[in-house]
Amino acid sequence: MSPAIIFLLALGLALAGWLAARARAWSFRRADPGVRMAARPTYHAWYVALWIALPMLLFGVVWTILAPNLVDQAVLASPVAADLPAFGFQRDTLLAEARNVASGASAAVFNPQAQALVEPYREAMARYAWIGIAVSLVLAFLGGAWSFLKLKPDFRARTRVERIVMTILLLASLVAILTTIGIVVSLVFETIRFFGMVNPLDFLFGLHWGPDPMSSPDSPDPTRYGAVPLFWGTIFIGAIIAMIVAIPLGLMSAIYLTQYAAPSMRRWVKPALEILAGVPTVVYGYFAALTIAPSIRDIALFFGASNPSSESALAAGLVMGVMIIPFVSSMADDSIAAVPSAMRDGSLAMGATKSETIRKVLVPAALPGIVAGVMLAVSRAIGETMIVVMAASTAANLSANPLEAMTTVTVQIVAMLTGEGSFDHPATLSAFALGFVLFLVTLALNFIALRVVKRFREAYD
Repeated sequence: MSPAIIFLLALGLALAGWLAARARAWSFRRADPGVRMAARPTYHAWYVALWIALPMLLFGVVWTILAPNLVDQAVLASPVAADLPAFGFQRDTLLAEARNVASGASAAVFNPQAQALVEPYREAMARYAWIGIAVSLVLAFLGGAWSFLKLKPDFRARTRVERIVMTILLLASLVAILTTIGIVVSLVFETIRFFGMVNPLDFLFGLHWGPDPMSSPDSPDPTRYGAVPLFWGTIFIGAIIAMIVAIPLGLMSAIYLTQYAAPSMRRWVKPALEILAGVPTVVYGYFAALTIAPSIRDIALFFGASNPSSESALAAGLVMGVMIIPFVSSMADDSIAAVPSAMRDGSLAMGATKSETIRKVLVPAALPGIVAGVMLAVSRAIGETMIVVMAASTAANLSANPLEAMTTVTVQIVAMLTGEGSFDHPATLSAFALGFVLFLVTLALNFIALRVVKRFREAYD
């Protein structure tokens, strides 16, 4: 059953219920012109429409999740599925091929054994689609009839509609919280499994990173799971080199746009600067790998460096810094512009120069917003992957030389989770441990930003 069908049915039936309920509410006034309605006819209409649409949509979501499993069970119970392998990858492949052909996603099956399953899949899909539509219509009828019968002149439809909308808004606000809880639970569970195989101290303080997905999962070598080179690469590229580029350029551009630029100049420069935030990271990666990294290598050779790599932390950090300039600039721009003009005018009236006013009045007053922008930029930088993969390689090196190849935590997470590695192997589970550490670091940065904003926040009238 396509979700679009349920949505269209819900929309059409809700519209019909809306019109019927509105007409019903108006009929109360026509029957007795002196009657005092507890709510306007529009609220009666919305009350019925919501009771028709919401049960249908909720059931549609649940049925979309349950129906594929019911279809698979119906096909497996058919006689044609008796010759399928009992378990394993081969059986799932045959079922997937037949399912794709039956749904129209594929034109034909690759394995002839799956051809016999196509027709049972079509029959099961059609049967459960009609069941879903029938149940949806029954729910819509019950909800509409129940709500329609409750309509009376003294019925407080407005209060009921506002409660339903409030509940919907509450559920929408809980999505972010539930998503965060799900992320934390999944990371913690897999991280605990990994630390049951590898000592946490070896992981957090080891100096060599080289997991072997082909090794035996029963006796992993703890010396190959030292994550310090990854932590250092993440900090060196994302929090040092990138910030050296992004903070000065972003802050100075914000000061220029708010204090020195003419309105016509600001009208062109600010949107052009913010375009940088919309460029895909893979484009930055191409730019770093094809332009910046070779240029840095040539410059290093010119100054006598021995065998500089064409993949370096400096190349990735410079391009990453350019990418996050809009994060710093936009937050600093908004914070400086929010400082009351009376403070700037008072400083100038006291004889301070424009530069002194900026350094001693505007920037300190806008410091919470500037710090929040910097923390946001740091969080964005340490989570970047494509630029590092394309410009700084995947080599886990513990070095302070920016001309050497390095890698970050996010790159190794991708490397460990892409491939054919088993989720029972410590090499794969190490990705969750790295993700959990990265999550804690990002959370700590957010707490620091909140503390700084709270410490230096000023209230202006």
